[in-house]
Amino acid sequence: MKTLLRIAHYTTIFSFILLFSCKQSPSASNNEGDLTEQEDSVVTETSMKVPDWVKNANIYEVNLRQYTKEGTIAAFEKHLPRLKNMGVDILWFMPIYPISKTKRKGSLGSYYAISDYTEVNPEHGTKEEFKALIDKIHEMGMKIILDWVPNHTGWDHKWIKSNPEWYTKAETGDTITHTVNTDWYDVADLNYDAPGLRKAMIEDMQYWVRDMDIDGFRCDVAGMVPGDFWVQLRPELEKIKPVFMLAEDDEHTDFFNTCFQMNYAWAGKDLFRKVAEGKADATDVDKMLKKYKTENPAHAIKMYFITNHDENSWNDFPKVLGAAEDALAVLAFTFDGMPLIYSGQEAGLYQRIAFFDKDQIDWKDFPKQDFYTKLLELKHKNKALWNGIHGGKLVKISTGNDKKVYAFTREKDGDRVIVFINLSGKNQEIKADLSGIEGNYTNVFARTTNDLDKELSLTLKPWEYAVFANNEF
Repeated sequence: MKTLLRIAHYTTIFSFILLFSCKQSPSASNNEGDLTEQEDSVVTETSMKVPDWVKNANIYEVNLRQYTKEGTIAAFEKHLPRLKNMGVDILWFMPIYPISKTKRKGSLGSYYAISDYTEVNPEHGTKEEFKALIDKIHEMGMKIILDWVPNHTGWDHKWIKSNPEWYTKAETGDTITHTVNTDWYDVADLNYDAPGLRKAMIEDMQYWVRDMDIDGFRCDVAGMVPGDFWVQLRPELEKIKPVFMLAEDDEHTDFFNTCFQMNYAWAGKDLFRKVAEGKADATDVDKMLKKYKTENPAHAIKMYFITNHDENSWNDFPKVLGAAEDALAVLAFTFDGMPLIYSGQEAGLYQRIAFFDKDQIDWKDFPKQDFYTKLLELKHKNKALWNGIHGGKLVKISTGNDKKVYAFTREKDGDRVIVFINLSGKNQEIKADLSGIEGNYTNVFARTTNDLDKELSLTLKPWEYAVFANNEF
């Protein structure tokens, strides 16, 4: 059946990568505090083109339906100056395509039940308005990527009638089925073993890059699509221009050598919740980072986040993090991955936004906007915090309290940051050894200048954090 064939595809493409496109990584460092050295990683280089603007970028997820009362392109455009001033670089739009009416869930349906890949949902506006928005985003120095849903379509999609052979059939009979082992009854599953489907899918994706000038894609449930499709896709997109590709995936590390520059740090999100609940501590953060560095090639970028549309809609993030929210956000923004901000996060979003119905984000205030503006400014100006191999290695700082306090430094081309985060709900005393990195620093959030001695004593209140940078900004 299709599921078994997909497993075979993954095995085939991974074997191909091992044989023909890999270089062995160097041995791991003996320094246990250096968590960025490769350990048993298969690939350290890639031939894929990586746009220069990716190196110090952040990403912001746009839920267009819920962003404004109108839910339109025109209404969202008014927020662009604010987002630019906050320091946003990449705008990831959740699916903006027409939504299937057949088998629709809720009153408005799922963004991911698409009836046409090359049109714009009329509830949002016209295609001309969206092209104008793309041009405006580029004029302001930002980039735009679209959410792409290659695993399934809505039941209204024209392919259902014109090419029913492109869909997965039930085990008995010739009936098109939804994606197995899910409750996604509002979508029809695509069969990538069917001749013609891949070409049509690639052409629709090329349309948005060529004709609409978008800068890349976030690919929904990327791990549920055969791995060799991504091998086919990438060079076809690159014929038009270098693109930025984000996989909704945290398992198929071979994707980094075929199509994607970034994937999800799902393990990071799960760990953040455990830390907030007192079920994990700073040592578990080290274990997660070591696992990621061991399993992924050096050029891979992880996307860290404390919430997104799925976690907000189904798991009540970031509300479940409680008092730990800001401390964990600082951690996510100072790791060596790319940080994500979800729509409304800067407004202190605690409501669970409805997924299938209208449920506008409350923008009456922006209590977290200054907080995220400072983090994004620091990331832009301090090379130590740039993404992946473009930033500095994360080196742990000994504090004498390494279970409750996560402390580290990163340095690149003379830029340095020092980070202390209390990952507990109690006061924590630390005695940090800053030998070799002592000196004059800016306290990022207090906006004060501090001389940090090589022996630093500090008391951190519950979930308190301190971030120091050696450059002015």
